[in-house]
Amino acid sequence: MFDIDKWAEIYITIRKNMLRTFLTAFSVAWGIFMLIILLGAGKGLQNGFANNFNDDAVNSIWVSSGQTSIPYEGLQSGKYIHFTNDDYDALNGSIEEADHMTSRFNRYNQVATYKSESSTFSIRAVHPDHKYLEKSLVTQGRFINDIDVSQARKVAAIGELVKEALFKDEDPMGKFISISGVSFKVIGVYKDEGQEGEMNYIYLPVSAAQQAYNGQNRVNQIMFTVGDANEEESAAIVEEVRQQMASRHNFSPADQRAIYIRSTIENYMNIMNVLLMIEIFIWIIGVMTIIAGVVGVSNIMLILVKERTKEIGIRKALGATPFSIISLIVMEAIVITSVAGYFGLVAGILLIESLSSLFTEGWFQNPEVNMTTALVALLVLVVAGAAAGFFPARKAAAIQPIVALRDE
Repeated sequence: MFDIDKWAEIYITIRKNMLRTFLTAFSVAWGIFMLIILLGAGKGLQNGFANNFNDDAVNSIWVSSGQTSIPYEGLQSGKYIHFTNDDYDALNGSIEEADHMTSRFNRYNQVATYKSESSTFSIRAVHPDHKYLEKSLVTQGRFINDIDVSQARKVAAIGELVKEALFKDEDPMGKFISISGVSFKVIGVYKDEGQEGEMNYIYLPVSAAQQAYNGQNRVNQIMFTVGDANEEESAAIVEEVRQQMASRHNFSPADQRAIYIRSTIENYMNIMNVLLMIEIFIWIIGVMTIIAGVVGVSNIMLILVKERTKEIGIRKALGATPFSIISLIVMEAIVITSVAGYFGLVAGILLIESLSSLFTEGWFQNPEVNMTTALVALLVLVVAGAAAGFFPARKAAAIQPIVALRDE
């Protein structure tokens, strides 16, 4: 392994065939480079989708009102469905699998004012469990609680972006903000695990907002989590909700437009399956590219053996052992694959790292490569390179000296 004469001979051989060696090494480097890029891109897609799902609880069901599209029991299509507090109460008492439930009453583009600062924000009037649905993390004070809702307290939990816009560096806790002319006391500040825009909302107790903004008993959405329910169980719950709401609002259960029900676990599993298929495809392409490079190394070793047949015959005639011949050729193959693989690996990681700083949000975020995976890929490449050199080397070692010396 540390025979200086062998290393000198390998250097001379590589230098003698620079172009051929470079093209072979380039194919190996390109193979692992593409594998690293593809793996990084796949991880970027996974990060993007995962981060967007971080915005909402994965095991949740969201029910929104719509407009009927099918005539039913003498009623024409086109009837608008309006949810009420009674619908929330009915679902809250009948869906056994629901562990966190809230309704939501929305008001958009409301002017919020504190002293001389004012800006336009959207209002979400909710129940306390809403923080589990949107994954809102309280950073100061508290979120809306049951007493706030039951007593219709005029209190507000604001997002960190709202705090920055209205209060600057001032502590907002206990201060009053005016929202379209109605005063609310700030009881908490929250941030969101998902999209930054989610921190641009003001949360109010649903009862207080309905009173303040003439909402009567209307709500826009009802949503709840379903614990550890799997995809099939979640689908059964969706059907149960549709049947209940159809009965309460007198529309056909087959009418998909009367109400819209979104099951995040179903969407999540569908996307994860797609991402898994993409990852498998990436690995297939990357591995095939590496194999193509290794085949190139094997071919150059075959050519090398052919060109040096007489030399090998002379070596054997002078007493060279099969091991010495095999080790020389295998070492040359390892040198080419390991050096080329290393440069391809480094180039791929550098490109992924540079892209990571550019893609920080959206459906493609923070592409990265697991270093363990990268090093294992490099090790496999070196082993494959050794195998690529071994078979031509074994063929060379098996040549009889007299036959080798007759080679033209």
